[in-house]
Amino acid sequence: MQGVNFVEDGKALYGSVGAAASFAHVRALGADTVALIPFLWQPTPASPDLVMGSAVPLDRLRAGIRQAHAAGLKVLLKPHIWIPEHWAGQVRMGNDADWTAWFGRYRALLTTLATLADEEKVEMLAIGTELEGTSQRPEWQVVITDIRARYHGPLTYVAHGREEMAKVPFWGRLDMAGVSVYPPLGPSAAAADLAKPIDAEAQALAAAFKATGKPGLVAELGLRSAEGAQARPWESAEERAATPDPVLQARVLALWAQSLGRVGIGNVLLWRWISDPDAGGARDTDFTIQNKTAEGVAFLWFQHGVVSNRSGGQMRP
Repeated sequence: MQGVNFVEDGKALYGSVGAAASFAHVRALGADTVALIPFLWQPTPASPDLVMGSAVPLDRLRAGIRQAHAAGLKVLLKPHIWIPEHWAGQVRMGNDADWTAWFGRYRALLTTLATLADEEKVEMLAIGTELEGTSQRPEWQVVITDIRARYHGPLTYVAHGREEMAKVPFWGRLDMAGVSVYPPLGPSAAAADLAKPIDAEAQALAAAFKATGKPGLVAELGLRSAEGAQARPWESAEERAATPDPVLQARVLALWAQSLGRVGIGNVLLWRWISDPDAGGARDTDFTIQNKTAEGVAFLWFQHGVVSNRSGGQMRP
């Protein structure tokens, strides 16, 4: 499983000619999978008022799934929670009543997505992404049961780094262990200095996947094409203005390809690709790899098998 996280842009909505061209571009790189991202929304980390986000309505999400399939790509449906000025890992309720309400809403939203995924023969469904403040709650058991009743393909969860992955108690009920990977890589952008922390993280990831007893999926891996991005790879363009550095982005992804290949991790989805076929480019400082030097790295990675395929894991046929 190799590909990208594919994010809808207002300039090329799912179902449009532009989005179709962007999906085709991803397939031409040699990718076999895209993660499509429906957004859930809540006003604060402690609020149980969770709703389906309006950014990608279900009918348009369905159109995106169909366009991806038409391009010859498999689909991982990977919901994210959007919280203004916060991130999903900060979701924490203040009392048991709010936890009950939050999980009730989450379960209802995820079963809606599970029904859509089953109808459209989506190849894999993530039950959550980076919800480390919730992942040890017992309510997840009911969520998984209800999703299984509606979606008959394989399930994963995307942990926030190895630290959360080691704490997730429900891997045994899923088909694949997923993780997002954005470790700090140090102050130096030199290849020799970057190689050591990347190689160490790849080895640690391989051990962490083995400990779950499930095939592993690097569900997010990326770096901004921005000067200094290696120090804080998770940092967005909105958080820090920087000079464009597409060479750094390409260098880091090439090193990841080599290190992950050496430890046999072959299921990798890069962050990210935009539905607008003209997105990215040399002056862009965000994560997208399209129309940048890093796109060539992805081509070599996907098309020519830089990463081995020894890591297993099955998607819905």
